[in-house]
Amino acid sequence: MVLMGVDARCLSLFLLCTITSHSLEIKVNPPQDFEILDPGLLGYLYLQWKPPVIIENFKECPLEYELKYRNVGNDSWKTIITRNLIYKDGFDLNKGIEGKIRTRMSEQCANGSEVQSAWTEASYWILNEGSMETKIQDMNCIYYNWQYLVCSWKPGKTVHPDTTYTLFFWHEDLDHALQCVHYLQDNEKNVGCKLSNLETLDYKDFFICVNGSSKLGPIRSSYMVFQLQNIVKPLPPEFLHIGVENSIEIIMKWNAPGGPIPPRCYTYEVVVQEDYISWEFATDENDMKLKKRSNESGELCFLVRSKVNKYCADDGIWSEWSEEECWEGHAEPDSKIIFIIPVCIFFIFLLILLCLVEKDGPEPTLSFHVDINNEV
Repeated sequence: MVLMGVDARCLSLFLLCTITSHSLEIKVNPPQDFEILDPGLLGYLYLQWKPPVIIENFKECPLEYELKYRNVGNDSWKTIITRNLIYKDGFDLNKGIEGKIRTRMSEQCANGSEVQSAWTEASYWILNEGSMETKIQDMNCIYYNWQYLVCSWKPGKTVHPDTTYTLFFWHEDLDHALQCVHYLQDNEKNVGCKLSNLETLDYKDFFICVNGSSKLGPIRSSYMVFQLQNIVKPLPPEFLHIGVENSIEIIMKWNAPGGPIPPRCYTYEVVVQEDYISWEFATDENDMKLKKRSNESGELCFLVRSKVNKYCADDGIWSEWSEEECWEGHAEPDSKIIFIIPVCIFFIFLLILLCLVEKDGPEPTLSFHVDINNEV
């Protein structure tokens, strides 16, 4: 009987704990009205939502939101933790965008453990008008010497001759998207655009859209988003010099290209040629020393190109190659030459001296007497 009483008390205590734990279980609702909005800024989108419905007992608890988003087809999600109700970022509008968000309640309001809601999701696709064959081809943008941007393209595969392409761009310093003013043309058709005065836009997203118009139907738009410092093509290095010290050590020097790019932002690729054998080197300095492969080398040449390095950009474009600079090997001066040169100088000096003496001397005596006799 005693044992049965103990078992009954344990069972009652277990049931009480179970009921209490369930009564203390805390849940939080997901955010409301999650959506992805396009304000017309060529890929700069707004992800926004409203607070979740909160149980009366937890209205004073601070809430955070875990936001994940990506372009459709990307393998990884970008994750943001925020207490705001809106987040803005740039996307590639050639693809769809998908996002998901959930609510997080802090540990201080949830018995020492973080509480998370279920996910709520949203997606966005632009309205694609026109077939893929009308979309421009080979879109390419280069930021030349960190000074001006040139974007170029080829017409779509199947477009009518009356098709006209136009380029629009936007960055965070603008209130709205602007159209290109200086188009590059081929046969009076727009095939590119040149943009200047972009110095303040380094390390900021730059958005571009190229669309078109034709009387025969809609033209598919093309979108790009990039940062200018990652598509810089600098000028080639200048003032190359090459020499040899101690008969075996090659000394090469050059100057960083002219322009606004700081010298610390360059990396270089050097090609050295020694008697028709060439090899390559990379360096962040603007000089280099190498040992000759052979003491009998008759000619040494090198050329160099530049690129923005990893300390100033995530990527870049190599410059054109510099002009080739060469050094022709020569032997020690011949001892015969050392002897002949001063001898030649001596004889030239002597010849000049004799000419001067002959010019300034008296008239011949015989000619003088002949003249006197004639007068008598």
